Amino acid sequence: MNRRELLKAAAVLPLVQTALSNASFAQSPWPSRNITMIVPFPAGGQADLAARPVALALEKILGKPVIVDNRAGGGGGSVGNAAAARAEPDGYTLLMTLSSLAVLPEADRLFGRPVAYEVSQFAPVARVLADPTLLAVPASAPWKTLQDFVDDARKRPGQIPYGSSGPYGTLHVAMEMFAASAGIKLLHVPFRGAGPALTALLGGTVQAMASAPGTLKQHVDDGKMRVLANWGAQRVSSFPDLPTFRELGYKDVEFYIWAGLFAQSALPAPIMTRLREAMAQAAKSPEVMKTFENAGSPVAYLDAPEFSKFVAEDSARLIAAVKKIGKVE
Repeated sequence: MNRRELLKAAAVLPLVQTALSNASFAQSPWPSRNITMIVPFPAGGQADLAARPVALALEKILGKPVIVDNRAGGGGGSVGNAAAARAEPDGYTLLMTLSSLAVLPEADRLFGRPVAYEVSQFAPVARVLADPTLLAVPASAPWKTLQDFVDDARKRPGQIPYGSSGPYGTLHVAMEMFAASAGIKLLHVPFRGAGPALTALLGGTVQAMASAPGTLKQHVDDGKMRVLANWGAQRVSSFPDLPTFRELGYKDVEFYIWAGLFAQSALPAPIMTRLREAMAQAAKSPEVMKTFENAGSPVAYLDAPEFSKFVAEDSARLIAAVKKIGKVE
């Protein structure tokens, strides 16, 4: 073989290798091993509530274990979100997270910190839940109505502690939205997730908390908590007598705590298609629907195109709220 033929062969070799690699990838079934679903919060919160029944349903549909990995830390889910963003885009690391996904990078920029991840690194797969948050207080608290709470907070600025899932997480932003509209100052006590914050509320460490209906309903039914208002535009079926902030005169206070499944933006199209199909089946499975209904958080499924649009619109509203709130600890 002469020099020209050697050079030509060398030029063709990478193309052949790429073709063989693609052919091998195309023939490799997905999934062929365990899938990890990162939840960037401790157990007991809205993301965990969404992840566990969905993971069990996906196991049956895909034929491989789907392991829920509660990877809390960083405040508001930053550590788990970033870990999922850095993972290989091969369909074996997924992320079940909340609306704070879009808020946290903006908070990093607000404080001049290195940005842990960008929303553009993720591809929305499916929305699972979408609930308005509710304002909960211990049943032993003196406030029977939202007005009672506001009146007391005005008398004691900065003295009523409320729990959150971390700075600029979903529960923090919701409470600061309300506080700004009401002209009150509350004491923010951040935890590593909604589960620990809920435990603190039950134990009396904090006196208020914003949370989804599904994580509150059993405690309210058991007489351990009282709910004062609903951040949604409409009343929720699981708490039909609970007024919205809008009804009570707070026209600019509206917040939803949604949970959705994300993959990496570079995920190959065939895997994304299969994952979307599996999520559509999972959301309709009787086990998932019953679990969510019993928790007071009915399935609010959106497929990837509609979920992508929803995320973009909701994120724009939340980022604007964060900028309005500004730097708070």
